[in-house]
Amino acid sequence: MMRLYRGIVILLVILIPLAKAAGQQLPEYSQYTFNKFLLNPATAGSDGYTTVSLVAKEQWVGFKGTPKTHAVTMDSRMLRNSFISKNASVKKKRRLSSRSGRVGWAGHVFTDNFGQLNRTGVEGTYAYHIPVDEGQVSFGLSGLFYQFKVKKDKIELSDEITDPLLEGMKGTMYIPDANFGVFYTSSNIYGGVSVMQIFQSSIHFGDDNGSDYRVKRHYNLMAGYYYDLNSSIAIEPSVLLKVPSAQRAQFELNAKVYYKNDYWAGLSYRTKDAMIVYFGARFDKYFVGYAFDYNFSQLGRQTYGSHEFMAAVKFGDTARRYRWLNTY
Repeated sequence: MMRLYRGIVILLVILIPLAKAAGQQLPEYSQYTFNKFLLNPATAGSDGYTTVSLVAKEQWVGFKGTPKTHAVTMDSRMLRNSFISKNASVKKKRRLSSRSGRVGWAGHVFTDNFGQLNRTGVEGTYAYHIPVDEGQVSFGLSGLFYQFKVKKDKIELSDEITDPLLEGMKGTMYIPDANFGVFYTSSNIYGGVSVMQIFQSSIHFGDDNGSDYRVKRHYNLMAGYYYDLNSSIAIEPSVLLKVPSAQRAQFELNAKVYYKNDYWAGLSYRTKDAMIVYFGARFDKYFVGYAFDYNFSQLGRQTYGSHEFMAAVKFGDTARRYRWLNTY
């Protein structure tokens, strides 16, 4: 009976943090409007720059074992001096491009720590961008490879007796996966849909029944609009709908204000979850940002909130060829 009790405790210690964050198998980013690739692979290389972005987030600061995420992303576009403006008529110009100017790529490395689990992954992305009138339609496909690791040394039992369930549990597991997205961008609007963790792989922690954990498929629908109030101030309202498989959908409403395209601040509301305040600045080709999440749940009220830091650098001047694309 004692062995059965300890086995149940071990499984609860591992699986409860996952169940509690069931809608959060994927990292929950607060400043995703700056780096949309985090939610849609089709945006890789969409602006013509070579961009390196870093994100660090810690949720529910003050509690032990809460989710922590660190991610590094690099994306670019395979360009040559191939974008040429030719007169299609007296009044209108038409952009022509070679195939090499339409391919984008991205690399993504991340690590998530939550409870007794650690997930480390690498992602490679191919994107293809098609000019459409004054905008661009993009398609992106990512291949991923995860390493799940159970921190067995962090599981504390009430006694020092060795438990066969814990000893027979796999410490490290590897699974492949994929993401796919479609995205549209123009001078003042953007929107897209993506599906993440397409394979819905099953992870076996051990040989005992009930010790399995399945990675769930997630769907993201994102849309936004840029509007210049005057020469110095612009606003960007946007929405995000996240639909995890077999879980309740989550809606996010955002409003961001830009000042001279060098400073920004925003406010977001995430349904039944959190209110988010964020701000940032650009210094030449360098970007920095910070976001604070105030969680509405009982757990969130007992913590110091969630904190996210972002930094990025954009290399190259190739985006000058795409003035109809959105820039920060």
